[in-house]
Amino acid sequence: MSSSTAPWIDAPLLGFDTETTGTDVASDRIVTVALVHSVGPGRANETVATWLIDPEMDIPEPAQRVHGISTEHARAHGMNAAAALDEVAALIVEALAKDVPLVAFNIGFDLAILQNELSRLGLPTLTERLGHDIAPVIDGLVIDRGVDRYRKGKRTLTDVLAHYGLEQDGRLHTADVDVSATLDVVRAIAAKYPQVAGSTLADLHREQMGWHLRWAEGMNEWLTKKGKTPDVNTAWPL
Repeated sequence: MSSSTAPWIDAPLLGFDTETTGTDVASDRIVTVALVHSVGPGRANETVATWLIDPEMDIPEPAQRVHGISTEHARAHGMNAAAALDEVAALIVEALAKDVPLVAFNIGFDLAILQNELSRLGLPTLTERLGHDIAPVIDGLVIDRGVDRYRKGKRTLTDVLAHYGLEQDGRLHTADVDVSATLDVVRAIAAKYPQVAGSTLADLHREQMGWHLRWAEGMNEWLTKKGKTPDVNTAWPL
C-alpha cells in the first residue's frame, strides 16, 4: 500500500444492517434499514439514516420479539417498500462507487434479502446498478472467523463485542445500534490485527471470500456428518 493512501480503517465507512420479518432471504421482507456513514471512531463521527418499512405482510411474533416492531406499527408508520429500498440501494451504490466500503456483520444475509426485495419490487438490484459484483465489502463476522479461526464459543454480535471488550450502548437488534456496534468491532479487529488494517480494500475483500469459503466448507462437512443438509452458501458476499 502506498504511504500516500490512508489505511481504509481511517477513511469513511458505510455501515449497513436490516431487521426483517424472518430469516428466509427468499420469502421474508425488510422492516427496517440503517445506513451509518462513519468518518472515525465514536458516535460523534457517525451520520445515521434509518428507514421503517411497511413489509405488507404480518411480522411474525418471533421477529417482533427480536426487533420490537409490530405489524401495526410498521403499517401505520412504515414507508412504501419500493420507495424506501430504492433510496437505500442508491446510497449504497453511491458509496461503493467512491470506494467507501459497505460494512456489516454477516452481510451475506442483508445483501441477499435486499437483492431479492429489489427484484420482487421490479427495481434494479445493487449488482445491476453497479455493473459489477458488490465490492468493497467488510464483514465483521467473516473477518473475526478468519483471524481467530479456532476460538471456541458463539459468534453473535453480542459475543464478539464481549470478546473484544467493547461496551454495547443501546439495544441490539435496533438496526442503527447494530451498525454502530459492528463498526466498533471492525475497528477493534483492525487495531488487534495489523495485517487487517494494513491490507488494501481489494485484498481484504478477496481474503474474506477465502475465509468465508473455508468456514462454509467446514460447516457443510459438519452438517453432512450429522445427517443434515449441507446448505451453507460457500459464496461471499452473495
